[in-house]
Amino acid sequence: MPIRILAIESSCDETAAAICVDGAILSNVVATQEVHRNFGGVVPELASRAHMQHVVPVVEQAILKASLSLQQIDAIAYTQSPGLIGSLLVGGQFAKSLSLALHKPLIAVHHMQAHVLANLIEYPSLSFPFLCLTVSGGHTQLVKCESPTDMTVIGETIDDAAGEAFDKTAKLLGLPYPGGPLIDQYAQKGNAARFVFPEPQIADLDFSFSGLKTSILYFLQNAGKSHAYHPEWIASTAEQQAFIQENLEDLCASIQERIVSILLRKLKKAVVTTGIKQIALAGGVAANSGLRRGIEDMAKRYGYHYTIPSLPYCTDNAAMIAITGYHKFLAQQFASLETPSSARAT
Repeated sequence: MPIRILAIESSCDETAAAICVDGAILSNVVATQEVHRNFGGVVPELASRAHMQHVVPVVEQAILKASLSLQQIDAIAYTQSPGLIGSLLVGGQFAKSLSLALHKPLIAVHHMQAHVLANLIEYPSLSFPFLCLTVSGGHTQLVKCESPTDMTVIGETIDDAAGEAFDKTAKLLGLPYPGGPLIDQYAQKGNAARFVFPEPQIADLDFSFSGLKTSILYFLQNAGKSHAYHPEWIASTAEQQAFIQENLEDLCASIQERIVSILLRKLKKAVVTTGIKQIALAGGVAANSGLRRGIEDMAKRYGYHYTIPSLPYCTDNAAMIAITGYHKFLAQQFASLETPSSARAT
């Protein structure tokens, strides 16, 4: 008998639903909340309210596109953690209500595990073990994957995430929210070797981006004269803005080059440390063209096997929750109505 999973994703500002049948995605619907652009970032209260408005029509559309009925669903998967607690509660309570009403099993999914397993959507024969570089606005991790339900974080950021570094740097450059994709767009026209930003020296497989952000801040405040802070070096606001405007493409290219180099250097070190040459990329920042190109080049240079999800499966979506739910169903890993949603990764 086929296994049909209905999945709901509501960890941040995307309300999404998907249907997975025996590991194949039949529908993947996402409702994006545009209201946050007006505030320069996600407003948790507005996100929660929007989820309440979108969750029913999004689920209905996902079921319709899959040509199924609710009664045919075998289990309901939902994002349990991490994320914005209000947003998680909306999706979680909706999933639990459906589970109770339909008498169907409930599957709680870890958002970051789902990002990793998004690679299985298009590469179902992906061999284990593999290393996954998972990069998003809130997380930067190196994950050793032994099976769909056995993962170990072997490296992670000790401060800011790479996606956060992109977005906050974009704000320093005067770019609107979300700024990360805009840096990517400008970078494609710029000279990545024009400006050189320092690379943090962090031991083991962990990451750090706070120092890089600070050096970029000082560089812009000094209108390109130095990465260091000296009160007498700070340029006027007009001089700073002129410097950014005249060099925007090269600045974006150089900033992106450094963030990508930090990520790839750690990934290469993880391959050497573990001996695993099957690598994968995941998370919202996996949509960055510089990072995707860097992974491909590194894999070809060193003989690694690699997978990178298509763009719709990099950003938050319910298909990745569905594929994770499918594998947890096979492993009989079910949740209860008492399973709490959690803002933090557990």
